[in-house]
Amino acid sequence: MAEPAHPALDLERFLPYRLSVLSNRISDDIARFYRHRFGLSVTEWRAMAVLGRFPGASGMDVAERTAMDKVAVSRAVNALIQRGLVQRVFDPNDRRRSVLSLSERGQEVYDQVAPLALRLEASLLDALDEDERALLWRVLDKLDAAELRVHG
Repeated sequence: MAEPAHPALDLERFLPYRLSVLSNRISDDIARFYRHRFGLSVTEWRAMAVLGRFPGASGMDVAERTAMDKVAVSRAVNALIQRGLVQRVFDPNDRRRSVLSLSERGQEVYDQVAPLALRLEASLLDALDEDERALLWRVLDKLDAAELRVHG
C-alpha cells in the first residue's frame, strides 16, 4: 500500500489542536464579559490575572507565566499602565528592572472579573466527578512538565 502524499493530522485526536480550541472557547466565554464591561483584551486580562496573583512581577515574569509573546505582553502592560489599571515602579538600583502591580482601580476590575472566571471554571469542572478532576490536574501537570523538558 502506498504512503499518502501528505501527512494527515487527525485534528479530533491531535492534542495541541484540541487543547488550543478548548482554551480559545473557554477564553472567549469570559472575554466577552471583560471586553464588553472593561474594554480589556485577552492579553491585558491575562496580565492582570498574573499581577493579581503575583504582585510585584516583572513584564518578563508575566510573559513567562502566561507563555505569551513578550512584545504582546509589553504592549498589554503599557496599555494597562496608560489606563491606570497597573502601576510600574522602577528599581532605583537598576532602572532596567521594574516591578508591576495592580493599581487600586485595577484591583477593583480584577475583583469583578476573577469571580466570574471562577464560576466559569466551576461550571466546566462540574462535568467531572472528584476522581476525574484529580486525574485532570495530574495529567495537565505531567503534560506541562513534559513540554518544559522538550522546549524549556
